[in-house]
Amino acid sequence: FHAFDGKGYNIAKPFVGPIFFKRWFSKLDGHIAVSNPAKKFVNKYFPADYKIIPNGVDTKHFSPEVAPIAEFDDGKLNILFVGRLEKRKGANYLLKAYQQVKRDVPNSRLIIVGPGTRLRDKYEKQVKKLGLRDVVFVGYASYDELPRYYKTADIFCAPATGWESFGIVLLEAMAVAKPVVASNIDGYASILTHGAEGLLVPPKNAKSLAQALTSLLSDETLREEMGNRGRLKAQEYDWENVARRVLDLYREVLDRSQHRETFSLRRMIIEDTRKLFSRKVRAHAKTDRSS
Repeated sequence: FHAFDGKGYNIAKPFVGPIFFKRWFSKLDGHIAVSNPAKKFVNKYFPADYKIIPNGVDTKHFSPEVAPIAEFDDGKLNILFVGRLEKRKGANYLLKAYQQVKRDVPNSRLIIVGPGTRLRDKYEKQVKKLGLRDVVFVGYASYDELPRYYKTADIFCAPATGWESFGIVLLEAMAVAKPVVASNIDGYASILTHGAEGLLVPPKNAKSLAQALTSLLSDETLREEMGNRGRLKAQEYDWENVARRVLDLYREVLDRSQHRETFSLRRMIIEDTRKLFSRKVRAHAKTDRSS
């Protein structure tokens, strides 16, 4: 199960849950949730014994060895945002925070990567109104391009306001050995340890976000240490490790299923034998009475 509580699910719950999922949910032999927040959410509607197996990341694709984007590799300190430009991703709080960051660290730049037209227009107007310089809206970037954007960054920032069951973009940045500044929400806190691979800040708090970004931009050694720890953490989530855990669960479920089938067959044989014996006993009794 990969989801978390959000507005979209409130609309779907009355219809999707009872009518669709419950028809087959009882037939499931194994249950997977990608994180504790996802497990907590789904358990409210479909209680079961969930195994926590996270999403994975391709640490060969998202690697520190990739080349940066040349036009941004000019000595400026780059803050990177990757995500769809929708309200819950928190880009508006990042823009407010960057207003302070730019004053404190004039040599900084904000790179925003991700699709979205309506809010992009709004954010670009916000940038113009605030008189912000060095804010670049890249738009959509392909899967092949993404590692190079992470490589270009000095800090990756994920200011989401909530409703995240996991944080795949955090893992991608960590796999490229970049420190992370992220909102302290359940989905992100399940991956990132504050002070180790990056910093967690209260969601919807532009001031705290600005302070965290400024502190890391001002400390190259700390950025490097956090990035290296992030790379090690990301390797734990490599798809080979995650796939192995999924395969282990499949084997466990199959073993249980075979045991149940064997038990059911044994019980059926015993019951059939008892019925046969009972019929023979009754037949003998009938024969005895007639003689």
